Amino acid sequence: MKKNNSGNRRKSIDPTDCRMIELLQKDGRISNTEIAKTIGISEATVRSRLQRLISEEYIQIVAVSNPLKLGYEVVGTIRIHVDIKKMDKIIRELKAIKALWHIVQTTGGTGIDTEFVLKSLDELNRLIFDRINRIDGVLRTETTLFLNYIKREYDWGTALES
Repeated sequence: MKKNNSGNRRKSIDPTDCRMIELLQKDGRISNTEIAKTIGISEATVRSRLQRLISEEYIQIVAVSNPLKLGYEVVGTIRIHVDIKKMDKIIRELKAIKALWHIVQTTGGTGIDTEFVLKSLDELNRLIFDRINRIDGVLRTETTLFLNYIKREYDWGTALES
């Protein structure tokens, strides 16, 4: 059995779970009935497995949108260099910032990469200077703005397949 980050024990995924994930990556609106028919299992089995995959954070089922087409003018990344001794506190504070929709800890021990979606450069200015740079332990930030999405695909399957 594998452990998740909170220390709770969980069941690992099997080939049926992997196949369900692949189908959902191709079409997040596919019905449980269609998944069941495609894989050859019952709809009740799909429903229970799907609930477990979601609750154990293997997957999320969401509509992936293009923020640049939805009126957001400023989209990009912020690399945050931090004092490693204050990493946990910094992560907690960053998680509370709604505009930061994606936050990852990176190699090297002193980096956090984030992605943000904002309506204006004024909002970006406030995010960087009034919010992020005021967090105790943030040493510096580097911002990159996205001009256009060239490729965004989410159907990479799982690395657990044979």
